[in-house]
Amino acid sequence: MSLNAADRPQMSGVAGSTQSPEDAGPPIEVYFARQPMLDRDGLLSAFETLPRLVDGRESAEIEQEAEAAAKDHASGLTPKPFATSTALFKAFAAPALRASLAGHPAWLDMTRDVLFHDGLLRVSPERVMLELPVNIGADPDLIARLVELHRRRYRFALDQVSKADESLAKLLPYVDAIKIDIREIAPTVLPKFASVMKSAGKLLVAMGVETQEDYQRAYDLGFDRFQGYFFAKPHGGARRSSAPRQALLTLLHLLAAEPTVAQLEAELKLNPVLVMHLMRLANSGGMNIGRKVTTLRDAINATGTNAIARWTQLLLYADGRKIAAEDDPLLQLVATRARFMEIAVTQLAHAHLEEEDAAFLVGVFSFVEAVFGGPLESTLEVLTLAKPIRTAIVKREGALGRLLELSEALERADWTRVDALCAELAPLDAATVAAISLTAAEWAGTSGRDAEDEGLERIED
Repeated sequence: MSLNAADRPQMSGVAGSTQSPEDAGPPIEVYFARQPMLDRDGLLSAFETLPRLVDGRESAEIEQEAEAAAKDHASGLTPKPFATSTALFKAFAAPALRASLAGHPAWLDMTRDVLFHDGLLRVSPERVMLELPVNIGADPDLIARLVELHRRRYRFALDQVSKADESLAKLLPYVDAIKIDIREIAPTVLPKFASVMKSAGKLLVAMGVETQEDYQRAYDLGFDRFQGYFFAKPHGGARRSSAPRQALLTLLHLLAAEPTVAQLEAELKLNPVLVMHLMRLANSGGMNIGRKVTTLRDAINATGTNAIARWTQLLLYADGRKIAAEDDPLLQLVATRARFMEIAVTQLAHAHLEEEDAAFLVGVFSFVEAVFGGPLESTLEVLTLAKPIRTAIVKREGALGRLLELSEALERADWTRVDALCAELAPLDAATVAAISLTAAEWAGTSGRDAEDEGLERIED
């Protein structure tokens, strides 16, 4: 299903500008990328929210602010918070960011100034884990601040820990979690280091987990959380599906041929699991038909072939365990990328309605290796996708290929690459695509409340 004008998100202000148009002075913009964090059961447990601050003020004004803070500090006074810290809290409190988290807590990077900012106290401690850089120091003022915030039930993670030193020893009693980039510690040292941290009662987070081998190694060492995109890589057939994939592929082929309701009904009846899912989808709030659907034919008519096709495409990625869609990391990543692609293409010059559907398909099937394995091109041919869609996925060609690269760069918070791709995809810019991504994530994460038009249905066996 394509977006119409009413569906398209309003981009202004979503990125986190600190000032309204009526305010004087250039803005400080803050926008976010998100990275999933998985627990030991392979479920989404949190998102790291990675902020980018773009300070539009004159350099003289920025220097004046820094000089004033240094003078206050030297005089024993509490410095006035930096404007960038105020901007960060305003952006973090924006409804769009909260909605994009699908009910999961955020892990938010701290600086010293942000940590001492009174705006932090307006953030619910249940919503956030505060990440401290490993070089933040351990002076008495900082320790006192951690103690104060801990009394208010805030929790802390120490980020990018790679060695045991005096600073780590001083901070360890005040942090709940330790984040370790498993690529930055020698394989011979990592087991002992992880063991020491676990014995100290800390939650261990493995960063840089990009392959199944990385995941298994960290899992065997007792890590509690895993950050990286290993779950979106081929699993060697280990991932269970919520419905037989051959049945889903057959249904997709039939839908591409514009079947009659009778043909679609006959195909669906061959697989009771699909019938169950479709009945649930038709009776969800998103369909808004005003009555309970009780027959398969009514469900087909109420849902429509476009919505059934989209639902079938996403169902290819659903985990076979009885978990909510908002806790399924692969399904959330696929749905967010597909929706991002669909919305982003509408912002390009001379975009056509049919390109929205093509963009959604590029996003959906860019992950096809994760569930089917085997050569990517062969799998895409089996799906009988149009050539522009296949070349966008395989070769990253054309506007759709560039949008796919843009989505990947944003998922990894590679802002340099985001800027470079936006230069090729005018009028898109980093703030706009970050806002689109939050909108897409909200759509993907509203499972179990409203279906299809506003999110994915809750999928269970």
